[in-house]
Amino acid sequence: MANEKEKLILVDKTRNGIATITINRPQALNALTRDMLVTLAYSFTRLDEDPDVKVIILTGAGRAFSAGVDLTAASDVFKGDVKTEATDTLAQMQKCHKPIIGAINGHCITAGFEIALGCDILVASTAAKFIDTHAKFGIFPSWGLSQRLQRAIGPYRAREVSLTATALDAQTAEKWGLVNRVVAPSELLGAARGIAEAILKNNEGLVLKYKAVINDGFKLPLGEALKLEQERGHEYYANMKPEEFAAMQEFIAGRSSKQSKPKSKL
Repeated sequence: MANEKEKLILVDKTRNGIATITINRPQALNALTRDMLVTLAYSFTRLDEDPDVKVIILTGAGRAFSAGVDLTAASDVFKGDVKTEATDTLAQMQKCHKPIIGAINGHCITAGFEIALGCDILVASTAAKFIDTHAKFGIFPSWGLSQRLQRAIGPYRAREVSLTATALDAQTAEKWGLVNRVVAPSELLGAARGIAEAILKNNEGLVLKYKAVINDGFKLPLGEALKLEQERGHEYYANMKPEEFAAMQEFIAGRSSKQSKPKSKL
C-alpha cells in the first residue's frame, strides 16, 4: 500500500542537479488526498536536504496541475489533519532553500493554486487555467491564497479572481504578472528545465542566499527589506575567505576580458 501511495507523487532526479516532482493522479485530475499532501511535503524536505539537487521542478501528470483537494478527503484536510509543519506541503515549500519552478500544465484549482503560489518561478502551458473556488463552495482559505495572490497580481485583480471564482487563463496570468512565461504544452517541461539550467550555471551558494533575501524581504516594508539586504550583504562579505574573494575577482576579470574581445568576422 505504501508503494501505491508513493507512486501518486513521483520524484525524478537527473544527474545535472535538477529534480522533478510530478503529482501523478491524472485520472482524478491530480486531486490531492491527505496521504499525497504528506508525501509531497516529505518530498520537498528530502530534496532540500539532498546535496545533489540544486533546483526543483513541480508539475502535474495529464491535463491538470491539480484540481485541488479530493472531496472525499476534504474533511481530513480542512479540519487540520495535516497540521504539523513536517507534513504541511506549503510550509516545506516555504522552508526549501532551493529554487522551486512550477510547471503548470493544465487546470490549477484552489489547493493546487495555493501550491503553485508556493513556487519561486512559474511557467504555464497555454492550457493552464487558475481557479480559486473557495467562495463558490464555502471553504475558507487557510493555505495563503488570499494573501499570496494579491501580492502577486494586486488586490483588485485578486478580488476579481477569488470573489467571482472564474478561471484565469494562462495568457492573462502572464499579463498580470502571475506567471513568468507561457509556452505550448509540448514545450512546458523544456522551458522549466531551461530556467533550471540557467540557474545551475551560477554560484550555487549565492543562488540560495539570493532566493532567501528576495523571499524574506518581500514580507517586509521596503525600508526594512533594504536594511535586511544590507545586513546580509555585509555578513556575506565578512565571512568570505581570501581565496573565495580572489576567485570571484578572477571570474569577473575573465568574463570582462571575454566580453571586450572583438567578435571574429565570418
